[in-house]
Amino acid sequence: MLKNKKLITLTSLGMLLGYCALQANSAVTAPVATDAKVSTTAQAQDSKTVPLDMKKLSEAFGHFIGRNLKSPGLAFDMESVIKGIRAGVNGEPAPLSDKEYEEMMTAVQEKAFKEMSSANLKAANDFLEKNRTEQGVLEIVPGKLQYLILNQGTGAVVEQHASPQIHYTGKYHDGTVFSTSEEMGGPITIPLDQTIPGFSKGILGMKEGEKRRLFVHPDLGYGTTGQLPPNELLVFDIELVKANAPESKQKGAVNPLDQDEDFDDDSLYLDEEEEAAHSAEKKK
Repeated sequence: MLKNKKLITLTSLGMLLGYCALQANSAVTAPVATDAKVSTTAQAQDSKTVPLDMKKLSEAFGHFIGRNLKSPGLAFDMESVIKGIRAGVNGEPAPLSDKEYEEMMTAVQEKAFKEMSSANLKAANDFLEKNRTEQGVLEIVPGKLQYLILNQGTGAVVEQHASPQIHYTGKYHDGTVFSTSEEMGGPITIPLDQTIPGFSKGILGMKEGEKRRLFVHPDLGYGTTGQLPPNELLVFDIELVKANAPESKQKGAVNPLDQDEDFDDDSLYLDEEEEAAHSAEKKK
């Protein structure tokens, strides 16, 4: 996921990770002959080691780097990348100084971020304008927040400031799943006062047992802040398990399905920096 205005190329990171992985594997498999028994064990392990093929390993390493060069908006010239790698290996001077490289890379990333933000915003507006005419779709905030009831509920109703327990799946405009409660091991408890406006407004009025699909405009999602692509339309499929589950936050309470304490997916939450940025963006 993309942090606020940081469309970062993963080339250097990929190379570092690849190198670290090799070093880690070497450390794990290196024999430590503290006595005859350990030495014999190490020799037995060595005999089972897959023979090294440096040509294939080198190609695989290059493939790893190539995959990580495919960052949104960064259209690298592959021939020039290969030329630069060869020049670096041979100790030849770089075409840019480190400072020039950083400045140019930053400019390219900012340009890519603006283009992606603009394209995603247009796609979100176009989608919601068309979606509002689809059968069964209701609007909570005109042009910004819509929902579709997939299955009716009959239980208690979610009210403001509640902490409903839900199953959910979060998707991008193109249908790509970016987060699910299943990944957390079961239903999660979401305090509505700590989540994005589109989610907190969209879940109000749901009845226990109800399944609802939310369509959230970036103005009520993350806008150009957060860890998701800038100005991305968000689609949430939600099943309400319990309208309010504040007891799950009590110390000592044991609930094998409650993931709130260990919930580390912040795709539904706003931290202080993001909340301030979101508020400032809405006032523009």
